[in-house]
Amino acid sequence: MEIPFEAVAFEWRGPAPFLFARLPEEAAAQVRAVARELSYGWGCITCTVTVGDTTVKTSLMPKHGGYLVPLKVDLQRAENLTVDSVVVGTVRLGSG
Repeated sequence: MEIPFEAVAFEWRGPAPFLFARLPEEAAAQVRAVARELSYGWGCITCTVTVGDTTVKTSLMPKHGGYLVPLKVDLQRAENLTVDSVVVGTVRLGSG
């Protein structure tokens, strides 16, 4: 299942700063519809994310009823993503 999305990158500080994009509600609803079958624990869902010409493997993280897309450093560098960048991409759910 491929889900297109557009969101703004933001920094979430934990043990280290990371960039994320929150899936819009329509995209999050599509994920919720299949989450039970795809979650490997704590509601996380394996996926690949494509932004521009770059594809990375990651996992969607549930947060406040929606899902966060981690923007890995390789993706940030390749696509010049920073805080407040508009991220236009596609999430492909599952490991394959």
